[in-house]
Amino acid sequence: MYIQEVVSFANLDPELLDCYRALGVDLIQVDLRAGVSRLAAGEDFKDGRDRSALLSQLREKVEAHGLKLNAIFSSCWEEISLAMPNSVQKTEAWCRLLESLGKAGIPHLGWNFKPMGNFRTPSAVGRGKAQYSTFDRVDFERQRPNPHQPPVSEEEMWERLTQFLAVVLPVAESAGVRMALHPDDPPIPEPLAGVAQICSTLEQFRRIFAAFPSPSNTLLFCQGCMTELLGEGVYDAIAEMAGARRIAWVHFRNVRGRLPHFEEVFIDEGQIDMRRAMTLYRDRGFAGPYMMDHTPHLPGPGNDLAGRAYAIGYIRALIQQVYG
Repeated sequence: MYIQEVVSFANLDPELLDCYRALGVDLIQVDLRAGVSRLAAGEDFKDGRDRSALLSQLREKVEAHGLKLNAIFSSCWEEISLAMPNSVQKTEAWCRLLESLGKAGIPHLGWNFKPMGNFRTPSAVGRGKAQYSTFDRVDFERQRPNPHQPPVSEEEMWERLTQFLAVVLPVAESAGVRMALHPDDPPIPEPLAGVAQICSTLEQFRRIFAAFPSPSNTLLFCQGCMTELLGEGVYDAIAEMAGARRIAWVHFRNVRGRLPHFEEVFIDEGQIDMRRAMTLYRDRGFAGPYMMDHTPHLPGPGNDLAGRAYAIGYIRALIQQVYG
């Protein structure tokens, strides 16, 4: 049973890694999105070059602090998801990234297929004046973001996703890398900013897995997103996806409310019984990793790590209770 935490590629701080190890974290995910995927002037992961040496160094740096580098995370590049003229070349570059991960001994690539990003409305204020990441559909409709032009239909997005997976999944299999797809956030199967969202519902994920049953095609099960969509129905979703062995890791967070309005609250005060949820994962054969994802913003300077430490401790205690 494992706990995973995230660090930014742009800020792989040795003291932070030591802190996570002290807190009982086992695995690390490196997020490439900070600064997108920039390495140095004129270079980035999108250029299609072999990056296995760089990624091996990254893995060794993490291992030096008693942790394992389990995954990197990158949004699917907009050149691919928005079908720009160079989409074929960027898909090939994604293949080279998968090969580089395999050579470097990094087993997972987390990703999403939402070129317009996440959508939120002004934060709610909760316990101890902490700020809760919030989505309210009424507020959103009052101040919709400028839509992408031209609009992208559901059919077009499905075609792009299908073409992409048909190319990259055989490479992922050969490299020994599993791709873990994160849901849309919020999980609304509509074009919230001019681009259809096709990674929102269980039905959409069933379609993706039915079309591509590859063992390298997995789900980053965001329990928060699934709760935003399904409410109490999240327990059935856990049982289905864990039982189908489709979950690579879990974003183990809690929310209050469900669409059209929700707030991302502390792990111990949401509507989901987190012990019941973890017991379902266990009973369906899932043994982690669990990852807190993110937590409310605490007041005062430098308190973000305190919020993460609180969630990590909570998850560790649940693991000891549920798994023994």
